[in-house]
Amino acid sequence: MLDIKSYLLLHYFVWTLALGKFFTPTGGQTTVTALANHSDKQAFMQAIRYKKDYRRLKKQEGAIKLVGGERGAFEGNVEILHKGRWGNVCDDEWDELEARVVCGQLGYKASKAWPTGNSYFGHSRRRYWMDNVLCDGTESELAKCRFDGWGKTDCEGGEAAGVICDHFGEDVEMHDNRVTANISNLIKLEQRKSKIRDVHQQGIAVRLTGFRQGRIEIKLGDSDWGVVCGDGWSLLEASVICRQLGLGYAAKVYQTNFFGDNRLPMAISGIKCHGNEKNIAECVHDTVLDCPGVGENVAGVTCTSRIADLVLDSIELQRTAHLEDRQLFWLQCAMEENCVSSQAYQVQRESQQWYLESRRLLRFTARILNAGTADFRPSVPKHLWEWHMCHMHYHSMEVFATFDIIDSSGKKVAEGHKASFCLEDNQCLPGIKPRYKCAGYGDQGISVNCSDIYKYNIDCQWIDISELNPGLYTFKVAVNPELKVGEMSFDNNAATCKLLYTDTFAKVHSCVMGQP
Repeated sequence: MLDIKSYLLLHYFVWTLALGKFFTPTGGQTTVTALANHSDKQAFMQAIRYKKDYRRLKKQEGAIKLVGGERGAFEGNVEILHKGRWGNVCDDEWDELEARVVCGQLGYKASKAWPTGNSYFGHSRRRYWMDNVLCDGTESELAKCRFDGWGKTDCEGGEAAGVICDHFGEDVEMHDNRVTANISNLIKLEQRKSKIRDVHQQGIAVRLTGFRQGRIEIKLGDSDWGVVCGDGWSLLEASVICRQLGLGYAAKVYQTNFFGDNRLPMAISGIKCHGNEKNIAECVHDTVLDCPGVGENVAGVTCTSRIADLVLDSIELQRTAHLEDRQLFWLQCAMEENCVSSQAYQVQRESQQWYLESRRLLRFTARILNAGTADFRPSVPKHLWEWHMCHMHYHSMEVFATFDIIDSSGKKVAEGHKASFCLEDNQCLPGIKPRYKCAGYGDQGISVNCSDIYKYNIDCQWIDISELNPGLYTFKVAVNPELKVGEMSFDNNAATCKLLYTDTFAKVHSCVMGQP
């Protein structure tokens, strides 16, 4: 329901309709006919929640704001205030629960919120304050959710988290249905894409500014050469470019004007590929050019002739999957790494005997083989590796694997988590000597023809299904899910399996390999 001030403001608006004028808070006025366009109606909606908007502008610790949104203050990348300085939030672990908390804190309906990632509203402009944010949806503000700690992150400029909030209140919608917006449809409309070859039928050409690395330049039909928008540019798209140019595989991508000296116009945006196309013309792109920060977001790539290729062992996954009920007393180390669901942390806060409560875990072994032609190495340098006191070793990749359970509607129903790993050679083919070891701050990686094995009896090698109802589900395990390290192909990085879960047992079967 509307509060008394909003109620009076609404009736003031209806009264002014009869007079044919609408007075703004600054003393100006605009005719009612001007309100016929959508943007003015949006402004009126914002006026209704003026008090809440004003409150969020106060510079208080933990205050948040949205930046980069073009349609209004209800969308954008999330920035949070800490120690008097604004910073971004990383999209690792970012989903609908976190988006609800953000929208609720800003005064919008917390029940309707759409999360965005990969710097959907433009590259992050500031340092990252928060990473691996985990909310249960009941928090009053984002700063009260669990996260790694202020400033602890390995995220890059293209990983900013954002939200789209429902900015139309139900009470207002009843008075004027014409201003109701279906945000899901708006997102689909903005993301409408077509195959490049269907739009540019006269053919296209691509080139790099360097031999094996550089800025990507593209020529569409008879038009002049231009550059590719770096917003959303990933290893999937870059691998197609390297393949098309006969330069092997994509080892690294650039989403900013890393190579400098660009005097060409922006030619194309929103390119999305599956990764196995032979020509970039087979990929899709934005029908209408849309590139935030045109001068800065320029796509680039480094190509290489030798590269790793991870293969997840789905047979081992199916063979080892089983249930275990375990008391929280034995999971305290895992709780420090966010390896149990939010309900467990709530029990910890509310009960003095929380450690006696049990959690139901779906355990399994993850065996990952490097079948490529080069070693798989971490995406961050050694001095940024994170020390884990519980396990007494460094984790070189903050997000090496993801575990998720999905229902028949496609909704994630068990809180999957993103596992950080210590990468080492646990098992190699005959004649191959292991090179990488976690102990003693040694070098980490997976050698060619060697496997890194995380057995089911290791901490966090599970998914917490304590709140899951018995039934049929989809179980998905993916490695290198954020595509931060280049590979020959990402088509064997994820196992999507069927899960039969009853009160007494669980069976994982019928796995299909695919992309993360």
